Amino acid sequence: MPRITPITAKSELPAEHHAVADAIMKVFGRIRGPFSMLLHSPKLAERILPLVTFFRDESIVEAKLRSVAILTAARERDAAYVWAAQVDAARRYGVRAELIDLIRAKGDPGKLPAEEREIVTYVRQLLRTNRVDQATFDALKKRYSAQWLVELTAAASYFAFVSGIANAFEVPAPPDGDKLP
Repeated sequence: MPRITPITAKSELPAEHHAVADAIMKVFGRIRGPFSMLLHSPKLAERILPLVTFFRDESIVEAKLRSVAILTAARERDAAYVWAAQVDAARRYGVRAELIDLIRAKGDPGKLPAEEREIVTYVRQLLRTNRVDQATFDALKKRYSAQWLVELTAAASYFAFVSGIANAFEVPAPPDGDKLP
């Protein structure tokens, strides 16, 4: 049960904030998850929402690889709602079931292909220690570019942020969603 009442309809907001609710519904189809909490601060929700569409529509990081970073961030934050909300998208983007299982189990990425291993390692280091070692950083920068690495880092950090919102306010995962242990 969430710690505060979720805002799930624009009628629950003052008229001056209906446009924010409309924008959220345009992006997600309905008001749900962390945004049902963020709407308790409509201006904050309004400013954060464009990041969702940026990552979906404009980021140079391929959706499949971005999903690897997102799932790793959600798992590192033990964010049941965010995990459940992102697993189906990751599957649609072509993330292998074995990789999803490894991230869910916080398993050893050592045997993954380099492209996947480097992302899982990078995000884990960032979220566990607030730093990334030079070799891990350099491997991704060499494989891609500075812009790619900035956008991957921002995506992982954004999903760690919304994971914090979901966790702090105890937003429940959908009952039919993929479960964390």
